[in-house]
Amino acid sequence: MAEEEAEKEITTFEDFKLNKQLLNAIEDAGYEKPTPIQQQAIPFIMAGQDILGIAQTGTGKTAAYLLPLLMKVKYAQGMNPRAVIIAPTRELAMQIEESIGLLAKYTDLRYTAIYGGLGPKTQIEIINQGLDIVVATPKRLMELYLRGELILKEMKTLILDEADKMMDMGFMPQIRQILEVIPRKRQNLLFSATMPDKVVELSEEFLEYPTRVEVTPQATPVETVTQVMYQVPNLRTKIALLEHLIQDTEKLNRVIIFTRSKKNAESVSRFIEHRNYGEVRAIHGNKGQNTRINSMEAFKGGDVRFLVATDVAARGIDVTMVSHVINFDVPFVYEDYVHRIGRTGRAENAGAAITFANEAEMYHIRKIEKLIRMQIPELPVPEKVEVFETPFEEQQEIAKSIDHLKRQENPDFKGAFHEKKGIPKGKPKPSKGDPKASFWKKTKKKGSKKR
Repeated sequence: MAEEEAEKEITTFEDFKLNKQLLNAIEDAGYEKPTPIQQQAIPFIMAGQDILGIAQTGTGKTAAYLLPLLMKVKYAQGMNPRAVIIAPTRELAMQIEESIGLLAKYTDLRYTAIYGGLGPKTQIEIINQGLDIVVATPKRLMELYLRGELILKEMKTLILDEADKMMDMGFMPQIRQILEVIPRKRQNLLFSATMPDKVVELSEEFLEYPTRVEVTPQATPVETVTQVMYQVPNLRTKIALLEHLIQDTEKLNRVIIFTRSKKNAESVSRFIEHRNYGEVRAIHGNKGQNTRINSMEAFKGGDVRFLVATDVAARGIDVTMVSHVINFDVPFVYEDYVHRIGRTGRAENAGAAITFANEAEMYHIRKIEKLIRMQIPELPVPEKVEVFETPFEEQQEIAKSIDHLKRQENPDFKGAFHEKKGIPKGKPKPSKGDPKASFWKKTKKKGSKKR
Protein backbone atom coordinates (compact mmCIF):
# COMPACT_ATOMS: atom_id res chain seq x y z
CA MET A 1 0.00 0.00 0.00
CA ALA A 2 2.78 2.41 0.95
CA GLU A 3 4.59 1.56 -2.29
CA GLU A 4 1.45 2.31 -4.31
CA GLU A 5 1.12 5.67 -2.54
CA ALA A 6 4.79 6.46 -3.11
CA GLU A 7 4.52 5.65 -6.82
CA LYS A 8 1.72 8.16 -7.37
CA GLU A 9 2.93 11.42 -8.83
CA ILE A 10 3.13 14.06 -6.10
CA THR A 11 2.97 17.62 -7.37
CA THR A 12 1.25 19.51 -4.54
CA PHE A 13 1.07 19.33 -0.75
CA GLU A 14 -2.64 18.49 -1.09
CA ASP A 15 -1.58 15.22 -2.74
CA PHE A 16 -0.22 14.04 0.64
CA LYS A 17 -3.76 14.33 2.11
CA LEU A 18 -2.54 16.61 4.89
CA ASN A 19 -5.11 18.19 7.18
CA LYS A 20 -6.32 21.75 6.76
CA GLN A 21 -4.27 23.11 9.67
CA LEU A 22 -1.02 21.94 8.07
CA LEU A 23 -1.98 23.08 4.57
CA ASN A 24 -2.78 26.57 5.90
CA ALA A 25 0.59 26.72 7.69
CA ILE A 26 2.39 25.57 4.53
CA GLU A 27 0.67 28.30 2.54
CA ASP A 28 1.61 30.92 5.17
CA ALA A 29 5.24 29.77 5.00
CA GLY A 30 5.26 30.34 1.25
CA TYR A 31 6.01 26.73 0.28
CA GLU A 32 4.63 26.23 -3.23
CA LYS A 33 5.41 22.61 -4.04
CA PRO A 34 7.06 19.62 -2.33
CA THR A 35 10.81 19.14 -2.76
CA PRO A 36 12.15 15.80 -4.07
CA ILE A 37 12.98 14.47 -0.59
CA GLN A 38 9.47 15.40 0.59
CA GLN A 39 7.90 13.72 -2.45
CA GLN A 40 9.81 10.51 -1.74
CA ALA A 41 9.78 10.33 2.07
CA ILE A 42 6.39 11.62 3.21
CA PRO A 43 4.19 8.80 1.80
CA PHE A 44 6.37 6.11 3.41
CA ILE A 45 6.55 7.94 6.75
CA MET A 46 2.77 8.43 6.78
CA ALA A 47 2.42 4.70 6.11
CA GLY A 48 4.39 3.99 9.29
CA GLN A 49 7.58 2.65 7.74
CA ASP A 50 11.11 3.16 9.08
CA ILE A 51 13.11 5.50 6.85
CA LEU A 52 16.78 5.91 5.98
CA GLY A 53 16.92 9.32 4.34
CA ILE A 54 20.02 10.64 2.60
CA ALA A 55 19.58 14.35 1.99
CA GLN A 56 21.71 17.41 2.40
CA THR A 57 20.91 20.63 4.16
CA GLY A 58 18.71 22.96 2.14
CA THR A 59 16.71 20.16 0.48
CA GLY A 60 13.61 20.42 2.66
CA LYS A 61 14.41 17.32 4.73
CA THR A 62 13.19 18.86 8.02
CA ALA A 63 9.68 19.36 6.64
CA ALA A 64 9.94 15.89 5.05
CA TYR A 65 9.77 14.31 8.50
CA LEU A 66 7.87 17.04 10.37
CA LEU A 67 4.78 17.12 8.14
CA PRO A 68 3.94 13.41 8.49
CA LEU A 69 4.90 13.52 12.17
CA LEU A 70 2.48 16.40 12.81
CA MET A 71 -0.23 14.47 10.93
CA LYS A 72 0.44 11.46 13.15
CA VAL A 73 0.53 13.31 16.48
CA LYS A 74 -2.38 15.58 15.42
CA TYR A 75 -3.36 17.23 18.72
CA ALA A 76 -2.27 17.70 22.33
CA GLN A 77 -2.71 14.57 24.41
CA GLY A 78 -1.45 13.44 27.82
CA MET A 79 1.65 14.70 29.61
CA ASN A 80 4.55 12.77 28.06
CA PRO A 81 6.06 13.18 24.58
CA ARG A 82 4.94 10.85 21.82
CA ALA A 83 7.75 11.88 19.47
CA VAL A 84 11.44 12.60 20.08
CA ILE A 85 13.74 14.28 17.55
CA ILE A 86 17.45 14.03 18.34
CA ALA A 87 19.89 16.57 16.88
CA PRO A 88 23.69 16.74 17.34
CA THR A 89 23.86 20.41 18.36
CA ARG A 90 21.74 22.91 20.24
CA GLU A 91 21.72 25.21 17.19
CA LEU A 92 20.12 22.51 15.05
CA ALA A 93 17.71 21.61 17.87
CA MET A 94 16.61 25.25 18.04
CA GLN A 95 16.18 25.37 14.26
CA ILE A 96 13.98 22.25 14.28
CA GLU A 97 11.92 23.74 17.13
CA GLU A 98 11.43 26.87 15.02
CA SER A 99 10.32 24.74 12.06
CA ILE A 100 7.77 22.93 14.24
CA GLY A 101 6.40 26.30 15.32
CA LEU A 102 6.03 27.33 11.69
CA LEU A 103 4.18 24.18 10.63
CA ALA A 104 2.16 23.51 13.81
CA LYS A 105 0.92 27.09 14.25
CA TYR A 106 -2.74 26.14 13.70
CA THR A 107 -2.64 23.14 16.07
CA ASP A 108 -2.60 22.91 19.86
CA LEU A 109 0.49 20.70 19.89
CA ARG A 110 3.05 21.31 22.65
CA TYR A 111 6.74 21.12 21.87
CA THR A 112 10.12 22.33 23.07
CA ALA A 113 13.86 21.95 22.47
CA ILE A 114 16.13 20.80 25.30
CA TYR A 115 19.91 21.13 25.09
CA GLY A 116 23.01 21.79 27.14
CA GLY A 117 24.76 25.10 27.66
CA LEU A 118 21.82 26.41 29.69
CA GLY A 119 20.58 25.33 33.11
CA PRO A 120 17.87 22.63 32.96
CA LYS A 121 15.46 24.38 35.36
CA THR A 122 13.39 26.22 32.74
CA GLN A 123 13.41 23.19 30.44
CA ILE A 124 12.12 20.98 33.29
CA GLU A 125 9.33 23.47 34.01
CA ILE A 126 8.20 23.29 30.36
CA ILE A 127 8.36 19.46 30.39
CA ASN A 128 6.19 19.36 33.53
CA GLN A 129 3.47 21.33 31.74
CA GLY A 130 3.08 18.46 29.26
CA LEU A 131 4.64 17.83 25.83
CA ASP A 132 3.74 16.10 22.58
CA ILE A 133 7.07 16.52 20.77
CA VAL A 134 10.53 17.06 22.22
CA VAL A 135 13.65 18.04 20.25
CA ALA A 136 16.85 17.26 22.13
CA THR A 137 20.59 16.87 22.02
CA PRO A 138 21.66 13.36 23.14
CA LYS A 139 23.38 14.27 26.41
CA ARG A 140 20.63 16.55 27.73
CA LEU A 141 17.96 14.01 26.76
CA MET A 142 19.68 11.27 28.79
CA GLU A 143 20.41 13.66 31.67
CA LEU A 144 16.75 14.60 32.11
CA TYR A 145 15.61 11.01 31.56
CA LEU A 146 17.96 9.68 34.27
CA ARG A 147 16.77 12.40 36.66
CA GLY A 148 13.21 11.21 36.12
CA GLU A 149 12.12 14.53 34.63
CA LEU A 150 11.50 13.24 31.08
CA ILE A 151 9.20 10.21 30.72
CA LEU A 152 9.63 8.38 27.41
CA LYS A 153 7.33 5.37 27.87
CA GLU A 154 4.63 6.80 25.58
CA MET A 155 7.01 7.57 22.73
CA LYS A 156 5.87 6.27 19.33
CA THR A 157 8.33 7.99 16.93
CA LEU A 158 12.10 8.53 17.12
CA ILE A 159 13.90 10.73 14.59
CA LEU A 160 17.68 11.14 14.29
CA ASP A 161 18.66 14.20 12.23
CA GLU A 162 22.17 14.77 10.84
CA ALA A 163 23.22 11.32 12.01
CA ASP A 164 26.61 11.60 10.30
CA LYS A 165 27.50 14.62 12.40
CA MET A 166 26.20 12.87 15.50
CA MET A 167 28.68 10.06 14.87
CA ASP A 168 31.51 12.54 14.15
CA MET A 169 30.87 14.15 17.54
CA GLY A 170 31.09 10.82 19.38
CA PHE A 171 27.43 10.46 20.38
CA MET A 172 27.15 6.73 19.57
CA PRO A 173 27.25 5.69 23.29
CA GLN A 174 24.44 8.13 24.18
CA ILE A 175 22.35 6.99 21.18
CA ARG A 176 22.75 3.35 22.28
CA GLN A 177 21.69 4.33 25.81
CA ILE A 178 18.59 6.06 24.44
CA LEU A 179 17.69 3.04 22.30
CA GLU A 180 17.87 0.86 25.42
CA VAL A 181 15.35 2.88 27.43
CA ILE A 182 12.69 3.85 24.88
CA PRO A 183 9.77 1.61 23.84
CA ARG A 184 10.71 -1.08 21.31
CA LYS A 185 7.48 -0.62 19.36
CA ARG A 186 8.03 2.65 17.51
CA GLN A 187 8.67 4.20 14.11
CA ASN A 188 12.29 5.17 13.42
CA LEU A 189 13.50 7.82 10.98
CA LEU A 190 17.20 8.47 10.33
CA PHE A 191 18.39 11.35 8.16
CA SER A 192 21.98 11.98 7.13
CA ALA A 193 23.79 14.03 4.47
CA THR A 194 26.37 11.27 3.98
CA MET A 195 26.63 7.56 4.76
CA PRO A 196 29.99 6.82 6.43
CA ASP A 197 30.52 3.39 8.01
CA LYS A 198 29.40 4.52 11.48
CA VAL A 199 26.04 5.71 10.14
CA VAL A 200 25.58 2.42 8.26
CA GLU A 201 26.31 0.57 11.52
CA LEU A 202 23.83 2.76 13.42
CA SER A 203 21.12 2.28 10.79
CA GLU A 204 21.52 -1.50 11.00
CA GLU A 205 21.06 -1.39 14.79
CA PHE A 206 18.35 1.23 14.81
CA LEU A 207 16.04 0.67 11.82
CA GLU A 208 13.56 -2.16 11.14
CA TYR A 209 13.38 -3.04 7.42
CA PRO A 210 13.84 0.60 6.40
CA THR A 211 12.84 2.21 3.14
CA ARG A 212 15.80 4.15 1.74
CA VAL A 213 15.08 7.53 0.17
CA GLU A 214 17.91 9.45 -1.48
CA VAL A 215 17.52 12.64 -3.45
CA THR A 216 21.15 12.97 -4.55
CA PRO A 217 24.12 10.61 -4.56
CA GLN A 218 26.02 10.58 -1.27
CA ALA A 219 28.10 13.71 -0.67
CA THR A 220 26.95 15.45 -3.84
CA PRO A 221 26.87 19.22 -3.31
CA VAL A 222 23.63 21.10 -3.82
CA GLU A 223 23.30 21.90 -7.53
CA THR A 224 22.48 25.56 -6.93
CA VAL A 225 25.95 26.19 -5.43
CA THR A 226 28.77 27.36 -7.72
CA GLN A 227 32.13 26.13 -6.41
CA VAL A 228 35.59 27.62 -7.02
CA MET A 229 38.96 27.43 -5.26
CA TYR A 230 42.23 29.37 -5.05
CA GLN A 231 45.67 27.95 -4.27
CA VAL A 232 47.01 30.35 -1.64
CA PRO A 233 50.51 29.83 -0.18
CA ASN A 234 50.03 31.05 3.38
CA LEU A 235 47.85 32.65 6.02
CA ARG A 236 48.73 36.27 5.23
CA THR A 237 47.91 35.79 1.57
CA LYS A 238 44.60 34.18 2.54
CA ILE A 239 43.77 37.34 4.50
CA ALA A 240 44.79 39.52 1.54
CA LEU A 241 42.60 37.46 -0.84
CA LEU A 242 39.69 37.57 1.61
CA GLU A 243 40.02 41.34 1.85
CA HIS A 244 40.01 41.64 -1.94
CA LEU A 245 36.89 39.50 -2.35
CA ILE A 246 34.74 41.02 0.40
CA GLN A 247 35.14 44.53 -1.01
CA ASP A 248 32.44 43.51 -3.51
CA THR A 249 29.61 44.39 -1.14
CA GLU A 250 26.92 43.91 -3.79
CA LYS A 251 27.70 40.27 -4.58
CA LEU A 252 29.07 39.15 -1.21
CA ASN A 253 26.24 40.62 0.83
CA ARG A 254 25.74 37.85 3.41
CA VAL A 255 28.73 35.59 3.94
CA ILE A 256 29.63 32.65 6.18
CA ILE A 257 33.40 32.18 6.58
CA PHE A 258 34.50 28.77 7.85
CA THR A 259 37.74 28.15 9.70
CA ARG A 260 39.18 24.96 11.13
CA SER A 261 40.19 26.51 14.45
CA LYS A 262 38.78 28.88 17.06
CA LYS A 263 42.01 30.90 16.79
CA ASN A 264 41.55 31.54 13.07
CA ALA A 265 37.86 32.32 13.57
CA GLU A 266 38.78 35.04 16.07
CA SER A 267 41.62 36.38 13.90
CA VAL A 268 39.49 36.64 10.76
CA SER A 269 36.62 38.21 12.69
CA ARG A 270 38.85 40.84 14.25
CA PHE A 271 40.47 41.66 10.90
CA ILE A 272 37.10 42.30 9.24
CA GLU A 273 35.99 44.38 12.21
CA HIS A 274 39.17 46.48 12.26
CA ARG A 275 38.95 47.14 8.51
CA ASN A 276 35.26 48.14 8.75
CA TYR A 277 33.98 45.88 5.99
CA GLY A 278 30.66 45.35 7.74
CA GLU A 279 29.14 43.90 10.87
CA VAL A 280 30.77 40.60 11.82
CA ARG A 281 30.26 37.94 14.48
CA ALA A 282 32.30 34.85 15.34
CA ILE A 283 30.78 31.65 16.72
CA HIS A 284 32.85 28.78 18.08
CA GLY A 285 33.18 26.55 21.13
CA ASN A 286 34.65 29.27 23.36
CA LYS A 287 31.66 31.54 22.86
CA GLY A 288 28.87 31.38 25.43
CA GLN A 289 25.54 29.90 24.45
CA ASN A 290 23.64 33.21 24.58
CA THR A 291 26.36 34.95 22.54
CA ARG A 292 26.13 32.27 19.85
CA ILE A 293 22.34 32.44 19.74
CA ASN A 294 22.35 36.25 19.51
CA SER A 295 25.02 36.19 16.80
CA MET A 296 23.06 33.76 14.65
CA GLU A 297 19.82 35.67 15.11
CA ALA A 298 21.57 38.91 14.07
CA PHE A 299 23.01 37.18 10.99
CA LYS A 300 19.67 35.63 10.13
CA GLY A 301 17.93 38.98 10.52
CA GLY A 302 20.32 40.70 8.12
CA ASP A 303 21.96 42.93 10.76
CA VAL A 304 25.30 41.14 10.34
CA ARG A 305 27.07 40.74 7.00
CA PHE A 306 29.70 38.19 8.06
CA LEU A 307 29.44 35.12 10.27
CA VAL A 308 32.81 33.48 10.99
CA ALA A 309 32.36 29.95 12.29
CA THR A 310 33.94 26.63 13.07
CA ASP A 311 32.15 23.54 11.74
CA VAL A 312 30.43 22.34 14.91
CA ALA A 313 29.29 25.83 15.92
CA ALA A 314 27.64 26.40 12.54
CA ARG A 315 25.48 23.26 12.54
CA GLY A 316 21.81 24.14 12.41
CA ILE A 317 22.21 27.52 10.73
CA ASP A 318 19.29 27.84 8.33
CA VAL A 319 19.40 31.15 6.47
CA THR A 320 17.92 31.11 2.98
CA MET A 321 19.73 34.14 1.55
CA VAL A 322 23.42 33.40 2.23
CA SER A 323 25.18 34.68 -0.88
CA HIS A 324 28.58 33.06 -0.28
CA VAL A 325 30.37 30.48 1.83
CA ILE A 326 34.13 31.00 2.11
CA ASN A 327 36.27 28.09 3.28
CA PHE A 328 39.16 30.07 4.76
CA ASP A 329 40.60 26.69 5.84
CA VAL A 330 39.96 23.36 4.12
CA PRO A 331 38.10 20.90 6.41
CA PHE A 332 39.95 17.69 7.29
CA VAL A 333 36.65 15.84 7.74
CA TYR A 334 35.69 15.73 4.08
CA GLU A 335 31.94 15.39 4.63
CA ASP A 336 32.11 18.77 6.41
CA TYR A 337 32.84 20.36 3.03
CA VAL A 338 29.39 19.28 1.85
CA HIS A 339 27.80 20.56 5.06
CA ARG A 340 29.64 23.89 4.78
CA ILE A 341 28.72 24.72 1.21
CA GLY A 342 25.15 23.55 1.86
CA ARG A 343 24.72 26.73 3.92
CA THR A 344 24.36 28.65 0.65
CA GLY A 345 22.19 27.82 -2.35
CA ARG A 346 19.29 26.90 -0.07
CA ALA A 347 15.64 26.74 -1.06
CA GLU A 348 16.65 26.76 -4.75
CA ASN A 349 18.43 30.12 -4.42
CA ALA A 350 21.77 30.45 -6.22
CA GLY A 351 24.86 30.55 -4.02
CA ALA A 352 28.64 30.37 -4.28
CA ALA A 353 31.32 28.53 -2.32
CA ILE A 354 34.92 29.77 -2.41
CA THR A 355 37.77 27.72 -0.95
CA PHE A 356 41.32 28.82 -0.05
CA ALA A 357 43.96 26.06 0.05
CA ASN A 358 47.69 26.05 0.77
CA GLU A 359 50.03 23.33 -0.54
CA ALA A 360 49.21 20.87 2.26
CA GLU A 361 45.47 21.57 2.04
CA MET A 362 45.52 20.74 -1.68
CA TYR A 363 45.94 17.09 -0.65
CA HIS A 364 42.60 17.31 1.17
CA ILE A 365 41.00 19.11 -1.78
CA ARG A 366 41.81 16.12 -4.02
CA LYS A 367 40.16 13.80 -1.47
CA ILE A 368 37.10 16.06 -1.31
CA GLU A 369 36.86 16.02 -5.11
CA LYS A 370 36.78 12.21 -5.06
CA LEU A 371 34.05 12.29 -2.42
CA ILE A 372 31.84 14.75 -4.30
CA ARG A 373 32.64 13.18 -7.68
CA MET A 374 33.64 16.42 -9.35
CA GLN A 375 36.64 18.67 -9.81
CA ILE A 376 36.43 22.03 -8.10
CA PRO A 377 37.34 24.73 -10.66
CA GLU A 378 40.53 26.60 -9.75
CA LEU A 379 40.95 30.34 -10.30
CA PRO A 380 44.24 32.25 -10.31
CA VAL A 381 44.84 34.61 -7.40
CA PRO A 382 43.88 38.08 -8.74
CA GLU A 383 46.79 40.31 -9.70
CA LYS A 384 45.66 42.98 -7.24
CA VAL A 385 46.17 40.56 -4.32
CA GLU A 386 49.65 40.71 -2.82
CA VAL A 387 51.18 37.25 -2.46
CA PHE A 388 53.31 37.30 0.69
CA GLU A 389 56.42 35.27 1.42
CA THR A 390 55.62 32.31 3.67
CA PRO A 391 57.15 32.74 7.15
CA PHE A 392 59.67 30.09 8.15
CA GLU A 393 57.51 28.66 10.94
CA GLU A 394 54.56 28.30 8.55
CA GLN A 395 56.82 26.66 5.95
CA GLN A 396 57.79 24.13 8.59
CA GLU A 397 54.14 23.44 9.48
CA ILE A 398 53.15 22.94 5.84
CA ALA A 399 56.16 20.70 5.13
CA LYS A 400 55.43 18.58 8.21
CA SER A 401 51.77 18.27 7.17
CA ILE A 402 52.75 17.12 3.69
CA ASP A 403 55.20 14.57 5.11
CA HIS A 404 52.53 13.28 7.49
CA LEU A 405 49.99 12.90 4.68
CA LYS A 406 52.51 11.08 2.48
CA ARG A 407 53.41 8.71 5.30
CA GLN A 408 49.72 7.88 5.74
CA GLU A 409 49.64 6.73 2.11
CA ASN A 410 53.10 5.15 2.12
CA PRO A 411 54.54 3.99 5.50
CA ASP A 412 58.01 3.64 3.85
CA PHE A 413 58.12 7.33 2.96
CA LYS A 414 61.06 8.85 4.83
CA GLY A 415 60.01 12.46 4.55
CA ALA A 416 61.57 15.46 2.92
CA PHE A 417 61.10 17.95 5.74
CA HIS A 418 64.43 17.26 7.47
CA GLU A 419 66.32 17.60 4.18
CA LYS A 420 65.29 21.19 3.57
CA LYS A 421 68.24 23.52 3.85
CA GLY A 422 69.04 27.11 3.16
CA ILE A 423 65.76 28.46 4.54
CA PRO A 424 66.61 31.64 6.42
CA LYS A 425 65.91 31.60 10.13
CA GLY A 426 63.42 33.99 11.59
CA LYS A 427 60.07 35.15 10.30
CA PRO A 428 59.87 37.92 7.70
CA LYS A 429 58.27 40.94 9.27
CA PRO A 430 55.77 43.09 7.41
CA SER A 431 57.03 46.48 6.37
CA LYS A 432 56.01 49.54 8.34
CA GLY A 433 53.74 50.64 5.52
CA ASP A 434 51.90 47.33 5.39
CA PRO A 435 48.35 47.93 6.71
CA LYS A 436 48.19 44.31 7.88
CA ALA A 437 51.21 44.66 10.16
CA SER A 438 49.12 45.96 13.04
CA PHE A 439 46.55 43.22 12.45
CA TRP A 440 49.03 40.41 12.94
CA LYS A 441 50.47 42.11 15.98
CA LYS A 442 47.05 42.59 17.53
CA THR A 443 45.77 39.08 16.83
CA LYS A 444 48.75 37.52 18.61
CA LYS A 445 48.11 39.33 21.88
CA LYS A 446 46.82 37.19 24.68
CA GLY A 447 43.91 38.20 26.83
CA SER A 448 42.33 40.50 24.24
CA LYS A 449 38.70 41.28 24.85
CA LYS A 450 36.04 39.23 23.10
CA ARG A 451 32.94 40.73 21.60
